[in-house]
Amino acid sequence: MEFQIAESMCDIDHYLPLAQAADEVGFGAFGLGDSIFYPETAEGSYPYTPDGTRTFLDNAKFLDPFQLFAAMSVVTTRLKFAVGVLKLPIRDPVLTAKQVSSLAVLSNERFILGVGLSPWVEDFRACGQNWDSRGPRMDEQIQIIQGLMSGEYFEWKSAYYDIPKIKMCPTPTKCPPIVIGGHSKPAYRRAAQYADGVNFVSLSEEELVERLATVNQLRKEYGRENEPFIVSAGMPAFTIDEMKRLEEKGVTTLTVGYRNPYEPDTMKLQDKVDWVRRFGDEVIAKY
Repeated sequence: MEFQIAESMCDIDHYLPLAQAADEVGFGAFGLGDSIFYPETAEGSYPYTPDGTRTFLDNAKFLDPFQLFAAMSVVTTRLKFAVGVLKLPIRDPVLTAKQVSSLAVLSNERFILGVGLSPWVEDFRACGQNWDSRGPRMDEQIQIIQGLMSGEYFEWKSAYYDIPKIKMCPTPTKCPPIVIGGHSKPAYRRAAQYADGVNFVSLSEEELVERLATVNQLRKEYGRENEPFIVSAGMPAFTIDEMKRLEEKGVTTLTVGYRNPYEPDTMKLQDKVDWVRRFGDEVIAKY
């Protein structure tokens, strides 16, 4: 099992030093969220805060993950970069494929493409994308991105997309791993059928076991049970024994952090770097 450090909505000047420190102590990946804007009037609730509010996003500093990860790749050598998760159905698949291929090549293939639906209709309205078709379009977008990563001519024709034969250059030697975020049967089916992993957030161990069993059963139904598969999880684990127990249950990447991302960031950069180094010494080096 490898460890992923997560940070978002912090002082922009913190990112590169944190990436360097994480790279030096042996973290496997750096996780980053995705948000394009904050609406003045919002509908619905946020699934990962106790009261469902998303006011924490108002004035939160979100950089485009592709551009930020490109900068991080220049100052690191081994650290991978994972979006957790990119709101895929609000984007154009061809333009997204170009961003994916460029970052994969620039980073020496250290990019992991985490994708999700986005629970907010405002994202779709502002980006000119249809809300009702988000699920089936996402299925197709994943396949379009995978097809364009081949570097060969590729076309796609459906009710949603009409892409003539095109090819991209440069492309990586293989498509970056695609990891699905979400807590629903359609998300698990999508991960099993099209993707290379799943991202679980805020689950108990019992829920982890149950949902991973669902994913693995679906992978078997699609004949993909023997293919490599990433199981990324953001779950409480405070000792090496607890972490090893999660690994035994199937987790391949454990996301860890030093603060609550839904509260204002008051930590100084040096305090964050010190935490990263302590984790490297006390956990990664001994794991």
